[in-house]
Amino acid sequence: MKFIKKVLRALLKALTAIILVALMAVTVTSVSPIYDFEKPEPFSGPDIFNPYRNIDTAHCWKKANFHVHTRVKGIFNECEYWPAEVYEFLDKLGYDIVTFSNHNELTTHPFDSTLQVNVYEHGYNLFKYHKLVFGSKEVNRFDNLLPLLASQKQFQLWLLGKESDIIQYNHPLRTTGTSKSHMEKICGYDIMELDCGKSTENEFWDWALSAGHYSFGLANDDLHYPDRTTKIARRCNFLCTPSATYEDIKDCLLDGCYYSMRIPDYGNGDWEIKTDKNLDLPRIENIGLRDSTIFISLSATADSIKVFGQNHSTLLLKKDTSYAEYTIQPGDSYARFTAYLPGGEVIYSNPFARYDAKISDSPKKVPSYSVNIVLTILFNTALLGLLALLFALLCKVIRR
Repeated sequence: MKFIKKVLRALLKALTAIILVALMAVTVTSVSPIYDFEKPEPFSGPDIFNPYRNIDTAHCWKKANFHVHTRVKGIFNECEYWPAEVYEFLDKLGYDIVTFSNHNELTTHPFDSTLQVNVYEHGYNLFKYHKLVFGSKEVNRFDNLLPLLASQKQFQLWLLGKESDIIQYNHPLRTTGTSKSHMEKICGYDIMELDCGKSTENEFWDWALSAGHYSFGLANDDLHYPDRTTKIARRCNFLCTPSATYEDIKDCLLDGCYYSMRIPDYGNGDWEIKTDKNLDLPRIENIGLRDSTIFISLSATADSIKVFGQNHSTLLLKKDTSYAEYTIQPGDSYARFTAYLPGGEVIYSNPFARYDAKISDSPKKVPSYSVNIVLTILFNTALLGLLALLFALLCKVIRR
């Protein structure tokens, strides 16, 4: 009996020490400035930004997936297949552009160096607050393990923005802590990842857009299981770009001439049906702006085409049509199309938004927030005090 009590005490001591070390790790990585954010302000101005202003039909459309995981060297893997194998799966399903965005690792293109894209998924925090980082030469390994505050999320974007070309805000619908308040504050990303859960509404995108944070949208598989029909080719993007080289991809992603799509699992497990249908998807045939009127034309009749606007309001709903147009009203800050097709496909356009062409070339603003020095000192001092307390408790446990 004494032996059992001794073992139990040792296990309790070890468990307590582990918990204290974990809390210390969370505390150390919680360091962050505390920001004063700008008040949300809808887009305004006499002009309307057209993300499809540079459309070139000779280069449209190339099918792309940017959020793809593969097997990597080492023991931490989220996919059983190496990059060349994953590429082969996607190539058969009609993807022209594939980038490998493994967690905190830059992955080399498996067979063509001219198609190399330096992109990785940043973040190993417990809330899955992840970002795709394009154009960095190395991985930034700092992360807040518990990013509870909007300031902590903004701090990460600030750090990543200093060393990258493009940042995508990943799967907000599946990120713990995503709230309207945070989406109204956080800025400094270029792309929002759409359709990242069961909903096709993308309401979180509208929260940000309504607050004046302009971003384009991409829908990606976040692929981990290329051998499962339910996991691969469920989302994609179509880019108007002359090639799959990084410079052309970068120019297109920052210009906005692309659209995104949700794809059903054609064939329900039948790879032949899935492949055939993926090679013949419905598409946007024309999209753009005439004066103050935005329009979209599809290759197939949709069950409905919606135009979403400020505060996720429905500005237009047309049923059983392949064409829709909407005249942007003086009170509309932005408008975006979503088309629902009878086969289960859903097409998302990038947003048309108000801006002043005399001041800037797009509605995208330079991120504006300031460090609250007093709160920053108080917050980080409190973290230091908590760390000291946890360390003292750990020493006490070890000495027992």
